[in-house]
Amino acid sequence: MQLNFTMQHLQTKRSHCPYCGESIELVIDTSIETQEYIEDCEVCCQPMIVGIQIDADEFITLQVRSENE
Repeated sequence: MQLNFTMQHLQTKRSHCPYCGESIELVIDTSIETQEYIEDCEVCCQPMIVGIQIDADEFITLQVRSENE
């Protein structure tokens, strides 16, 4: 049953890789208000830092940057 709860809080957002500029899709867990993690670009495999803020209305602010920024 835990799996169904988690899936209800997943959303996808599109962004661009800070290295190659390609469009990428990120899966976001909206049950966590503030997040920062490293994810490799699915196109060029470079490590991107993904920062996420989610407000009370589940509005997502997404920032994707290179490791060197």
